Amino acid sequence: MSRRHLALPRVWMLTDERQGEAMWRAVARLPKGAGVIVRHYSLPLAERLAMARRIREQGRFVAFAGTEKEAQQAGARAVYGASRGRSTLPRLYPVHNRSEIRAAERAGASLLLLSPVFPTCSHPGARTLGPHRFAPLAASARTPVLSLGGMTSTRFRRLQPLGADGWAAIDHWIES
Repeated sequence: MSRRHLALPRVWMLTDERQGEAMWRAVARLPKGAGVIVRHYSLPLAERLAMARRIREQGRFVAFAGTEKEAQQAGARAVYGASRGRSTLPRLYPVHNRSEIRAAERAGASLLLLSPVFPTCSHPGARTLGPHRFAPLAASARTPVLSLGGMTSTRFRRLQPLGADGWAAIDHWIES
């Protein structure tokens, strides 16, 4: 673990519409203590809230993509994404470069998801950071950093000495 204290889960799964029903099997197989970021942006809010509650009932730490009020309605313990105003819940921010890291930290981020580190199915053809670009960005952060994008536990072990405090994935959990 790096110099930063990480009070939130170190391993995360992000939900995505592409996962279909396989998402539920993946949630059940997550390691103990893993968190789930409920996104599913195309679903109506009521369905997203129900999904988050069901995941929480399975004993998972849930972060909800939306407002703090929505996260509280979902019974989530964190909010995912940039939102306005101070939050009473921890905030997880997706970041891709140094300026986004600084902006997220100024906004009170509790955890940064730095991506894409490796090629990913969700953003085919996107320019990746790779370990050499990931390392200085992670080192510049004062907030704990999760590596995201084509991640596996093996790749995380490679990135941990370079400043990764944890990791998150979308497709890895479905393919496992």
